[in-house]
Amino acid sequence: MESDYKGDLEPRDCWELLKSDKNAYLIDCRTKAEWQFVGVPDLSSINKNLILVEWQVYPSMSLNEQFYEDVSSANLQTDSKLIVLCRSGGRSKSAAEYLSSKGFKYCYNCVHGFEGIHDQDEHRGNLSGWKYDKLPWKQI
Repeated sequence: MESDYKGDLEPRDCWELLKSDKNAYLIDCRTKAEWQFVGVPDLSSINKNLILVEWQVYPSMSLNEQFYEDVSSANLQTDSKLIVLCRSGGRSKSAAEYLSSKGFKYCYNCVHGFEGIHDQDEHRGNLSGWKYDKLPWKQI
């Protein structure tokens, strides 16, 4: 089966797609610990709900065997535009490719994720990512 994975989008492009397309959704596939301690994207200003589904389960970081079922429980259509976000873009790319293989036609990876890539001091958030781009986020 040919994959319908659509590739990477910069965080600002993800935000614009979410704002402009009522059939676009953001799936944060980080862990519950990351959501709690680092924060999550805030979509309230565009009247959307963030979909929170772990790709890997904390603390074991084993693959969430219920990932597809958990995403499917959000009642998304196969032609919905799904943007998947993680910390820095690695897990979310794998999750977006996986969802594409399951029949979702428009899956994107939020490149650089929520916190971005490491800088020269091994810190995140100083070079790229959702937070770096000053997109809406909140602590939960």
